[in-house]
Amino acid sequence: MKILVIGGTGLIGGHAALKLRAEGNTVTLAARKAPASISPLAEFDLLQRDYIAGDFTKEDLAPFDAIVFAAGNDIRHLPPGTDEAAHWERANVEAVPRFFQLARDAGVRRAVLVGSFYPQVAPALIESSPYVRSRHLADERVRALATPEFRVCSVNAPFVVGTVPGLHIRMFEVYTQYAEGKLTGMPAYGPAGSSNFISTRSLSEAIWGALQRGEAGKAYLVGDANLSFAEYFGLFFRAAGNEQPVPSLDQEHPLLPDMAIYTGRGNLVSYEPDPEELALLGYARNDVERTVREVVAQYRVVQ
Repeated sequence: MKILVIGGTGLIGGHAALKLRAEGNTVTLAARKAPASISPLAEFDLLQRDYIAGDFTKEDLAPFDAIVFAAGNDIRHLPPGTDEAAHWERANVEAVPRFFQLARDAGVRRAVLVGSFYPQVAPALIESSPYVRSRHLADERVRALATPEFRVCSVNAPFVVGTVPGLHIRMFEVYTQYAEGKLTGMPAYGPAGSSNFISTRSLSEAIWGALQRGEAGKAYLVGDANLSFAEYFGLFFRAAGNEQPVPSLDQEHPLLPDMAIYTGRGNLVSYEPDPEELALLGYARNDVERTVREVVAQYRVVQ
C-alpha cells in the first residue's frame, strides 16, 4: 500500500512509519517540520503540511491507499496562555474530522486514527475534561465517516513509551537522568495512582493490524501493562542500574504532574484488551519493560 502518516516525524507516527515500511509498504510522512537528518525518518518522502491550518488538499491525499493519523493534540501541545477548551475544540474536534472528510473525498480507502484511551476507560471525563471531550468527539466524528468504500477505524492507546532512532524525546531523557540520580534533590517516588502503558512497538503492530483487518467505524482500545506510576518509574531506575525502592506517594510529581493525569492522581486505571480485538490486531504484549530498557540505553548514550 501507499500510506501517508500524519504526524510521521513524532514518536508514535515515526515508529509506525518504520514498521509500515518494514512490512513492504511505500510510506510518506506528513508533518509541519522535517525530521532530524540523523534519523532514518529523514529517508522518507515528506509532505510538509499542517492539518490544523487545513492546508492539505484533495490532490495531496489522492495518491494514497491509506492514512495513519498520529498527530492528535494533548497537553504537550497546548500553547502558553491559550484557552484550553477553545484550543482543543479547534485542533481536535474540528480539524481532525475535517481532515478525514477530505481524505474520504480524495478517494482514500483505508484510515486509522490513533486516539486516546480516556474516553473508553473513563467515560465520565467526557463531560468534565475539555481535553477528553475533544478526543472523544474527534474519534466519534471520524468513525461516523466510515463507508464500505472508506474503511476508517480508531486505535485508542494509553500512556506510550518508546524510541525512534535519531528522535529526541525530552521527557524520556529527563526520566533517564532521574533514574540515574542526576536530578539533585528529587527523591525516588511515583505519584499515587496507576494506568495502562503500551510500547511503540506494540502500538505500531496494532496500527498495521487495524489497517489490514480493522472493521469500518470501530474503536479499538489497545493496551499492555497495568502499572502504578511508582512501578513505571521503578522500571527506569532498574534499567539505569540504580535499583531502589520507588514508593507511591499521594503528592504531585514534577515529572508527571497532575495536569497530565486526566483521571486524577490516586485513581486506579487498569484494564485488559479484548482478547478478540487483540488477536485481530495482532500486537505483542509484555513489551513495556523491554522498551524502557531501550529508552534508557538510548538516552544514556547521548548524555
